[in-house]
Amino acid sequence: MSKEITSRQQDYSQWYSDLVLKGGLADYSAVRGCMVIKPYGFALWENMRDALDKMFKDTGHVNAYFPLFIPKSFLSKEAAHVEGFAKECAVVTHYRLKNDPNGGGVVVDPEAKLEEELIVRPTSETIIWNTYKDWIKSYRDLPLLINQWANVVRWEMRTRLFLRTAEFLWQEGHTAHASKDEAVEETIKMLDVYATFAEEFMALPVIKGVKTVSERFAGAEDTYCIEALMQDGKALQAGTSHFLGQNFAKAFDVKFLNNANQLEYVWATSWGVSTRLVGALVMAHSDDQGLVLPPKIAPHQVVIVPIYKGDEQKAQIDARVGEIMNELKQLGIRIIYDNNDNNRPGWKFAEYEMKGVPVRLAVGARDLEKNVVEIARRDSKEKSTVSLDGIASYIQNLLKEIQQNLFDKAKAYRDSHITNANSWDEFVKLLDEKGGFIAAHWDGTAETEEAIKEKTKATIRCIPLENKQEDGVCVLTGKASTQRVLFARAY
Repeated sequence: MSKEITSRQQDYSQWYSDLVLKGGLADYSAVRGCMVIKPYGFALWENMRDALDKMFKDTGHVNAYFPLFIPKSFLSKEAAHVEGFAKECAVVTHYRLKNDPNGGGVVVDPEAKLEEELIVRPTSETIIWNTYKDWIKSYRDLPLLINQWANVVRWEMRTRLFLRTAEFLWQEGHTAHASKDEAVEETIKMLDVYATFAEEFMALPVIKGVKTVSERFAGAEDTYCIEALMQDGKALQAGTSHFLGQNFAKAFDVKFLNNANQLEYVWATSWGVSTRLVGALVMAHSDDQGLVLPPKIAPHQVVIVPIYKGDEQKAQIDARVGEIMNELKQLGIRIIYDNNDNNRPGWKFAEYEMKGVPVRLAVGARDLEKNVVEIARRDSKEKSTVSLDGIASYIQNLLKEIQQNLFDKAKAYRDSHITNANSWDEFVKLLDEKGGFIAAHWDGTAETEEAIKEKTKATIRCIPLENKQEDGVCVLTGKASTQRVLFARAY
């Protein structure tokens, strides 16, 4: 099966598409720019979603759901917001179809035009803050900590499965606070939640930072982000958390009576991650043989493949495997037993390697006689023969080892691809020949930022939160600078 996968070195983009399709994560849709998430891909997303959802609830948030449709007038109320999303909006203009009198199927009924067009949700700040106006009256109603799991539509012309599609799944948190300090604290807290999830569950090292003014979310005062590095040296924004100030509260007239009995506008945040994290997972860890999935979020952590001749051997193996599975399930390990007779063991080995199952057990009749099993780990492809005594504990520890190994490997690659550039020639050479994050001085102007982007297709991914101050000069203009920022070509 790996022969059907384009190698990373030959064509990284095609390699990615091959893995998503052949690994059973997603498929193309009849609707241009949209995707079908297949059961295996959705199981992966569910594991990610469930882990994040627990983290949100552990920090005091609750889930709600808001409408898919947003009145057009709502988007007009916050100027920066409408400007940022106007070109990506899908618009509903009519509410009814009718049979074509000329026999051409169904047509839009011209008599069913909406009085006000509806926007298919690109993000929910406007509809949510219009609702919050009725929910928030005094400081006793704050903070309001709400998250929504939903789909959104952003009309993309150039799409790629998981990374950029017209419709995608995500979560969006929208919180309301009585003070600026509390809102900023919330913004950074959720950034930390995302970073913890990426590193501890996805085994994906990230850099926490703040976006430049040009790269901020439309309508935000500050946008914080986590940035990850893929195996081709390109960056990927893995999550964002926005301090919205009082912009949306003012746009929708959301005021509260403070404890001094005075009316003031509410302070706001929003934050989100999407199914593009599945794409990040594929590109950060996988290889030319298929997917490589971190155990914590892999749909199947362990697969057992029996090797037998005849019904008697099969029955013996089935009985022993049943005992092993019970032991593993008691430890919360997700396991499948593939005793399907339609495919040979070799085919199954290749199939589960393609799907990135972290641990594979091969159990034969001779193995049972010796009380051993062959274990293959997906990350390093190492095989070993292990006693069945204490096998559950052994596998539990092995999964932890694989999880850590994937993180360490990705971090070593990331760290080796953060490079300082002190001149324009060095900056361009590093981008073209090495890739990764280029730490370079920038003069702080949007004009220079845009000029660098036009010349190199590299953008400022973030200003790292833990940035050290140092005197230098901008790599393009030579003007004074007090810190380096991280540039990269990105998805």
